[in-house]
Amino acid sequence: MEFQWYPGHMTKAIRQMREDIKIIDLVIELIDARIPLSSRNPDIDQLGQGKARIVLLNKRDLSDDAVTKQWISYFEEKGYVAIAIDARDKKSAKLVDGAVEKACKAKRERDAKRGIKNRPIRAMVVGIPNIGKSTFINSYAGKAATKTGNKPGVTKGKQWIRLRKDLELLDTPGILWPKFEDQTVGFYLAAIGAIRAEVIQTDEMALEVVKLLRQLYPGRISEKYEVDETKEPVQVMNDIAINRKCVKSGGDVDFTKAATLFLDDFKNGRLGKISIERPMD
Repeated sequence: MEFQWYPGHMTKAIRQMREDIKIIDLVIELIDARIPLSSRNPDIDQLGQGKARIVLLNKRDLSDDAVTKQWISYFEEKGYVAIAIDARDKKSAKLVDGAVEKACKAKRERDAKRGIKNRPIRAMVVGIPNIGKSTFINSYAGKAATKTGNKPGVTKGKQWIRLRKDLELLDTPGILWPKFEDQTVGFYLAAIGAIRAEVIQTDEMALEVVKLLRQLYPGRISEKYEVDETKEPVQVMNDIAINRKCVKSGGDVDFTKAATLFLDDFKNGRLGKISIERPMD
């Protein structure tokens, strides 16, 4: 299974970010707490050199709490300010206030020494498609400041959002790298829904996720669907189809319907809190 998805507007977005970053003080990067490395764009580190950095591990409500804590330590050791959030939760988003002050402390001190007062911090919010950037901005701003949606790549243009007198946010379109040199990265992104559904081979994807879950969280599939997850993945999906009544009019098992149901449960946390990537890997 190969994954390739790179809409043309993303190339333009990267060029625009290279220009915008010149007037930015702080880069706020959203990643998915379930796959912190695979949900990062490699270009962002290069683009953000010399800028204050915050990493927001979004969708903490779906990730394994213990593993998320390990990732926070991982990023802090690399010099980032890192916190876990649920972008839909206004209380969670407000945790970012403290992170902004921590990340920009040195800059504010430099401004004070130079006699510069009340100049707002200019922050750029970045992340790959469908990572929750617009949802985060709306929660953080306390209003529907940007267009949001549940499909990758909804935000097509940039816009400034003034949150308060001392902080302005620049929203940017989600960007993804031109190709997946490691197909595992593509698989993880597809599994969490960061790649458009129409480019995914649903049946094959479901079988791979069965294998992954059995390895990382043995017993979850059996508990959720009342099936024997130790069977071959195809048989496991067949049993899920039967138990969930995914049957065609002629009585045959509707494998694709069962696979779609299973992947939807996986993406939306109905199989419990799951973290696919771990720092020690």
